[in-house]
Amino acid sequence: MDIKIDRKSRVPIYMQVKKQIVDEIKNENLKIGEKLPTERELAQKLKISRNTISNTYNLLEQEGVLVSYQGRGTFVSEEEKTWKHQTIKDKILKIIDLALDQALEIGLNTEEFLMLVQERVKEKEAIIKNANVLFIECNTEQARVFAEELSSITKLNLIPLTISEVINMSEKVKEIIDKHGIIITPFSHVNEVKDLIDDNEKEIFGVAVNPSLKTIVKIAKYPKETKYGLISLSNKFCLQVDYALKSAGLKEINIKNLTSTNKKDLLDFIEASDVILVSPGRDDEIKKLVGDKKDIIRFDYTLDQNSVKVVMTKIIEVMEEKY
Repeated sequence: MDIKIDRKSRVPIYMQVKKQIVDEIKNENLKIGEKLPTERELAQKLKISRNTISNTYNLLEQEGVLVSYQGRGTFVSEEEKTWKHQTIKDKILKIIDLALDQALEIGLNTEEFLMLVQERVKEKEAIIKNANVLFIECNTEQARVFAEELSSITKLNLIPLTISEVINMSEKVKEIIDKHGIIITPFSHVNEVKDLIDDNEKEIFGVAVNPSLKTIVKIAKYPKETKYGLISLSNKFCLQVDYALKSAGLKEINIKNLTSTNKKDLLDFIEASDVILVSPGRDDEIKKLVGDKKDIIRFDYTLDQNSVKVVMTKIIEVMEEKY
C-alpha cells in the first residue's frame, strides 16, 4: 500500500490517507479481504499520529469500506460481504431445494415448478414497478438528481418534490402527495417531512446522503487565498456546501455564493472568482459561460448505497402488504 502525505496541502491528513486507501482498493492494489497495516505500523511508516490513522480507519469502517476483527486486524470489508453473500446463497438454495421437493411430492414436475417461480418473480417485479414513490429534498436540483439516481438503482417510479413545494402546497402538489403512499427523504429532513405531511397512512423512509469526498479533496488542493464562487439554484444548497466544507476542516475557505440567473450577474461573478463551484442543476449552463477560462468543480452529493438497500427492503415489505 503506497500512501504519500503532502504536508503543504490544505487537505487534512486523515482525508489524504482515507482517499488513498479507497483509491488503492478501487485500483485493486488492495485486494478483497486483504489485511491492512496496524494503526501503529501505518502511523510509524507515514510519520504521523496514531490517532489520525485510528480516525481514518474508523471512518472507513463506518462507510463499510473496512472491517475490523478483534485480535485479527483490519481488512478490506468486501471479504465480509463475500462471506455473507455466500451464506445467503446457501440458505436460498436450501429453501429452493425444499420447495422443489414439496412440489415434486404433490405431483408437479420440474418445468411446472420453474414456471411457478418465474410467475412469482414477475409478480414481485410488477409490485416494484407499480410502486409510486416521492422523493422530497430541500432544493430542486438535489431532489431531481437523487430521484433519478434512486430510479436507476431501484427501478422505482420516483417523483421529486421540494420541501418548499410541500410547505406552500398547491392543488397540484396536494394531488401528487395524495396519490403516493411512500415517501423517501434524507435523514436530516425525516421529522420535518413527517410534520408537514401529517398523515399516518404515509410511509416515510430516510436515506443517507454525503458530500462527495473527491469534490472536497479537489477544493482543498487549491491555495489558501483562492477565491471560490459557488453558483447554485438555491440558498439552501449554499448553506449545505458551507456546512460540508467546514465539517471537512476547510473552515477558512474564501467562498461567495450566487443564485441569480441574470447573465451579466453571472459573468461579473465568474470574473471575480478564481475557481467556480457549481451545483448539479446548473452545471451545463455555467460550463457554457465559463468555457476553459477557469476551473469548474461540480459540488456533488451521493446516496449512501447501504441505506438505499435498507429502504428498498422496507418498500417491498410495504407493497407486499398492500397486494
